[in-house]
Amino acid sequence: MSRKNILTGSPWEDKMGYCRAVRIGNCIEVSGTVAIVDGTIVKANDAHAQTLNILERVEKVLEELDACMKDVIRTRIFTTDVSLFEDIATAHAKYFKDVKPTTGFYGINQLVAPEYLVEIEFTAIITEK
Repeated sequence: MSRKNILTGSPWEDKMGYCRAVRIGNCIEVSGTVAIVDGTIVKANDAHAQTLNILERVEKVLEELDACMKDVIRTRIFTTDVSLFEDIATAHAKYFKDVKPTTGFYGINQLVAPEYLVEIEFTAIITEK
């Protein structure tokens, strides 16, 4: 089986030795992904916008691997503030209301930088089309 890595150009990819996503066969794993906080559209205090930003970006990564959000079977959501559950869940449902992957919602102490409120990992399995 061949392996395909998706790199995004982040300096951390070489520094840490990782990639955004890996596909082997019909299995795809997407690394923990945080939002691109720009201060205008995606603010450091807006968990809903951060979650949508993550989902939009991961959707594009999956497309590069000939997959789509309907192929996602599991998400793992990490947040520094579980009281933001409604904001995060509402954004998650915009993409997964009908797909309904399994998921976990975890409150953690901190993410890699204080402006990040949410980080999400994804597992996808491409089924026969």
